[in-house]
Amino acid sequence: MRLRYGLLLVSLGLAAGFALLAQRPFKDYPAIEYGNFPIPPDWNTKTDWVRARLRYPDIYGYPYKPLFYRNGEEFPGYWTMDYPRSDRHLLAGVQRLTRINTRLTEQVVDLDGTDDVYNWPIMYAVEVGHWLLPEDVAKQLGEYLLRGGFLMVDDFHGNGEWQNFVKGIELALPGREIVDIPNSDPIFHTIFDLDERFQVPGAQFFETGKEYEAGLDRYPNGDLDYRAGMTPHWRGIYDDKGRIMVAICHNMDLGDAWEVSDEARYPEKWSSLAYRVAMNYFVYDLTH
Repeated sequence: MRLRYGLLLVSLGLAAGFALLAQRPFKDYPAIEYGNFPIPPDWNTKTDWVRARLRYPDIYGYPYKPLFYRNGEEFPGYWTMDYPRSDRHLLAGVQRLTRINTRLTEQVVDLDGTDDVYNWPIMYAVEVGHWLLPEDVAKQLGEYLLRGGFLMVDDFHGNGEWQNFVKGIELALPGREIVDIPNSDPIFHTIFDLDERFQVPGAQFFETGKEYEAGLDRYPNGDLDYRAGMTPHWRGIYDDKGRIMVAICHNMDLGDAWEVSDEARYPEKWSSLAYRVAMNYFVYDLTH
């Protein structure tokens, strides 16, 4: 693969249609996998760009009806999967592979009816096969996207999780078609030419040896049904100007690839593709 434009200097602030609003300060949240993860020293640095992570309500009612583990600890929500290790590894990659002016700390955002979300023109949502968006939350997500925002979704697998995702995104963007992104689309060629894409497995590969996941799909006897999770899909939703506003990574786990990219047992070819996809998507959003 070739670096199409060399190191790209991007100093864009907000996506078109966004107002300049007072930003909420950085906040660290409890997570499913990590507690007391070190916060980078630049957490309070003002930069041109920060990748936001969407905090959404899920099928277990979080955050509206807190769920607790058997040991009494509160379940932090599926939106925290891989957080924050994955985010901070990824942002270090943005600093290395582009000239986007970013800090190493993510920003967690809510669709809570306030204007704060409009400060963050790109959002990432993980495990969207488990989200359950109330009508008001979905409506604000749709407004965010139609104003020029960009959403990347990742780490959901099979038919059951796909259907949960579609219910939410159709509430947000009624009537908008989900399509397979053609190889010729600029999103695959902004920095790296990504004509050769393949399934990026999650860290479950360490235990199972499988490069795919079943999600919520099961056979009648209760065994996991992996059939619908075996083929990766690179899909998107376009706006009226032909720009991708929702980039959908189904049957893959880029978040895990960023998270464990520093582990020798995770194959470099998977983490390499995950980083290149992210760089292309981010630069695409800033330039289209």
